[in-house]
Amino acid sequence: MRAALERYFEFSRLNTNWRTEFFAGLTTFVTMAYIVLVNPAILAQAGIPLPAVTAATCLSAAFGSILMGVIARYPIALAPGMGLNAYFTYTVVLKMHVPWQTALGAVFISGVAFLLLTACGIRQLILRSIPAELYAAVAGGIGLFIAVIGLHNAGIIVPYKETLITLGDVRAPQTALALLGVIVIAALQVWRVRGAILIGVIAITIAAIPFGLVHWKVASYSVAAVTQTAFRLDIRSALHIGLLEIVFVFFFVDLFDNLGTLVAVAKKAGFIGPDDNIPRLNSILFADAAATIVGSVAGTSTVTSYVESSAGVAVGGRSGVTAIVTGLGFLLALFAAPLVGVVPTAATAPALIIVGSLMLTTITEIPWTEPLSAIPAFLTLIMIPLSASIANGLGFGVIAYAGVHILGGKFRRQDWLLYLLAVLFLIRFIYVSNA
Repeated sequence: MRAALERYFEFSRLNTNWRTEFFAGLTTFVTMAYIVLVNPAILAQAGIPLPAVTAATCLSAAFGSILMGVIARYPIALAPGMGLNAYFTYTVVLKMHVPWQTALGAVFISGVAFLLLTACGIRQLILRSIPAELYAAVAGGIGLFIAVIGLHNAGIIVPYKETLITLGDVRAPQTALALLGVIVIAALQVWRVRGAILIGVIAITIAAIPFGLVHWKVASYSVAAVTQTAFRLDIRSALHIGLLEIVFVFFFVDLFDNLGTLVAVAKKAGFIGPDDNIPRLNSILFADAAATIVGSVAGTSTVTSYVESSAGVAVGGRSGVTAIVTGLGFLLALFAAPLVGVVPTAATAPALIIVGSLMLTTITEIPWTEPLSAIPAFLTLIMIPLSASIANGLGFGVIAYAGVHILGGKFRRQDWLLYLLAVLFLIRFIYVSNA
């Protein structure tokens, strides 16, 4: 049985083993476990019962990650996406006064649209239409994005009116511990220690206890609470013509966030071949679409691939076992949801910073002396962290790529889909720029 599983997950070809995959999956879970607390806190403001959406968050993340690991065999974990959950709550429900049940119906429709486009091969065509240099820029941009999140969470950088950001108080316990964590993890990597990131997270968590940064949260909670949201979505109301824009936003943003994350993680793991094709692409996209549908039925916003998957890849995760272990972590979180906040941001922030630095290796593949490639790649690279959106960064890159090639007399008929994507991105920026 064990040998059969190793063959199925291609351990030999990927040069991996059970120990590496387990620690990689655990590392990914630790770095993205914050979603079990943050997603319910945001969606509860839309009127969704907190215990129910907590259970739905864990269930959808577990389902999506395990499905990705089993059928696509990639180390990519899924969970309800940040950004889209804020759009769900603050724009759709609170600003537009759409009931949360109807908003869940819109999420369901966008998931079905994903599934149909995948079955027709359109999502695959979109992915293959993106130039190789933008692949590398997306991966690097996500690395910068992850690093900025880690630096902000640690308090190393803080908002500042005159210069947008500035250096935080490095004497604060949380900030000082995070800086120590960066050094510890980096030193462990210098020594080629397996699981360096996970060891660093655990070490800083223990070190944070005397400073009162580790909070043992115990509260009443029941997995059965999910019945308050399960199958409560209102699809009929979501089909109303006035709500099609909402469906479009859920669909469009998630489409390119997913494609961007997929490209970044696949690039870092070495899965993209010389022909820029990603093996088992259909299975990857199917898992993503199915997770969104199941998430909406359970009672949470759009489920998407997580950039934190890069943390598991960084410690050696290469097969679907990594994603399965992450999914099992979310299943366990179902029964211990109040305790997942034990790991402080001072411990997870260094992991994000280190992973961000590791993802910048891809930008060496960009021909920086060639304006046709360099300028679109730069805009992609810089706009992802500055706009806090993978979709925005990719949008700027695609528009610039199309514009530079057309105005520079380098128009190619075979790039028609890329030009169409550029037009769609322009429409998105003009009409739904706040998403």
